[in-house]
Amino acid sequence: MKYVFGPISSKRLGQSLGVDLLPPKSCTWNCIYCQLGRTKEYVISPKEFFPREEILDEIRQTLALQQPLDWITFVGSGETMLYKGIGWLLAEVKKLTTTPVAVITNGSLLYRTEVRQELLLADAVLPSLNAGSAALHDLICRPASGLTFQQHVDGLVAFRHEYCGRLWIEVMLLQGINDSDAALHDLAAVIRQINPDMVHLVLPTRPAPEKEVQLPVPERLERAIAILSEVATVVNPLKGNMDLRNATDKLEAITAIVSRHPVQQRELHKAIADCFPAGSGKADDVLQELFASGRFNCVEHNGESYWVMKVE
Repeated sequence: MKYVFGPISSKRLGQSLGVDLLPPKSCTWNCIYCQLGRTKEYVISPKEFFPREEILDEIRQTLALQQPLDWITFVGSGETMLYKGIGWLLAEVKKLTTTPVAVITNGSLLYRTEVRQELLLADAVLPSLNAGSAALHDLICRPASGLTFQQHVDGLVAFRHEYCGRLWIEVMLLQGINDSDAALHDLAAVIRQINPDMVHLVLPTRPAPEKEVQLPVPERLERAIAILSEVATVVNPLKGNMDLRNATDKLEAITAIVSRHPVQQRELHKAIADCFPAGSGKADDVLQELFASGRFNCVEHNGESYWVMKVE
């Protein structure tokens, strides 16, 4: 599959089938924490990067396998809403299945009416909001020229007024950057304006392009939950798990996931072990065989080993 990957298990979306609509890395931002690395060239104009019929056909093929799914999640190797025609895909997918559809986006283009319209059929939309001030937004997200913090906030507010589905704001919490009481109160004030259904706190658990990106200490995480809970329901971050039990080709399944974000080696080992009887000890052999394929590198981040794709 070129566009469809997973399913992956997560706390927020359960068993989620991923649909990637973009060539890497196509983005409006160059976030300091991005698991895909730095944005080498900004993209700000939506277009149909891949034929929508091809993407839909892969979704149709995957649904025919009748794997247990909680969500189908549109997510790009960059900014998802740069794909022109996502609204058509949402409508067509809804003709195929009753499984709810989510869209993960940074939200930077929601100030445009036509972009907001493309999202109205989604069951859940998860845009990013990492700061409550322009200075901090620019520091963390590093948007393309012409994309401002006020545009970002205005777009989220306008979308909330037009959208009837579930709006779940994602906040990336970074140690010493946006986890102070002042930064959190500013953020809470903006979230109050938007009035989302929930706020999902996320943490930089995967390798980031900038060295200053670190996990917040537990006390600051608890403080963030306390302050943001005054204006919205807050979901405490909790990692999900990979599920490879239904994958007929585990090398291809793992490659599809790792090509989109780094995967913790411990998580990968558990996913492989779950495919065999308890105590069989086969996971180590399979892991070694997969690594010997030459497709992956192993890097260290916050004391953990992660698999990333080798750059050709």
